[in-house]
Amino acid sequence: MLPELEPAYRGRRVCVTGGAGFIGSHLVSALVELGADVSVIDDLSTGRRRNLPEPARLVAGSILEPAALAKAVTGAQVIFHLAALTSVAESVERPEDYLQVNDAGTLRVLEAARAAAAPDHRVVYAASSSVYGDRGEIALVESLAPKPASPYAASKCAGEQILSAYAVCHGLSCISLRYFNIFGPRQQPDSPYAAVIPRFAEALLAGRRLTVYGDGTQTRDFTHVADAVRANLLAGASERPLRGESVNIACGRRSDLLTLIRLMGEILGVEPAYELAPPRAGEVKHSLADITAAGELLGYRPLVGLEKGLKETLAYFADESKSS
Repeated sequence: MLPELEPAYRGRRVCVTGGAGFIGSHLVSALVELGADVSVIDDLSTGRRRNLPEPARLVAGSILEPAALAKAVTGAQVIFHLAALTSVAESVERPEDYLQVNDAGTLRVLEAARAAAAPDHRVVYAASSSVYGDRGEIALVESLAPKPASPYAASKCAGEQILSAYAVCHGLSCISLRYFNIFGPRQQPDSPYAAVIPRFAEALLAGRRLTVYGDGTQTRDFTHVADAVRANLLAGASERPLRGESVNIACGRRSDLLTLIRLMGEILGVEPAYELAPPRAGEVKHSLADITAAGELLGYRPLVGLEKGLKETLAYFADESKSS
């Protein structure tokens, strides 16, 4: 994973909030491979200890707990802030929880960084494409004004603004990475609010009928977790000044859900059956990223296409189903 970045990370103290979760644990593994000194804070509500490689150190606690947070971030030169509640649909039912964890939590991470991190610290924030809302089939570019359509989206939008304010008020070196529909191994399917690819994978492997919310023509810019990790590593190591910018992290290609189902069926050698259900509140119809800014600022480009990523992801879930 980007061996050219090893000099930037070897021996460097870094912290990953939410590091036992899906994206976070992949990032921790990459950082360990690059020789970083990695601490993790995770309340293990969705993350798993087994996701973490040695010798990463786990502080089992919430980012809302000052003592645990201070222990995790002390001395860190780079803080990758991924801890969050992440379901659009669930946020409609639990808006206060989402604003507390995602916004008050982000504020506490930034304050802990100011108090305990290394003087030249940087914060890389896991933002979300949901801040754009539903803009039709246009490619989403960072110059568009945010238009969040759910409490989750609103919380991630506020998180970006908090980060930007700290860049202005405190000179914080920071950046927000707007993820577009990240998928890959370790993503959990065992929730009614699970992301679509792990949910479909679990159903197909079990021979169950899929449930598609909406008419199936909605589109997403599916982005493999390896590309999200690469974006974080580039941001953490960048020698360019970072002043609270927000950049899209995506594949830059659009796929509709019915095409996704067909591809997954072809890879598994099954004929998928599905049923349509009413759209869920807060979900957007179309999502496609313009990734020019991330390329110019960070040197980011996606390397894992949808079909390649699906093959790897489905192989992982097939192994998981055999072992359970």
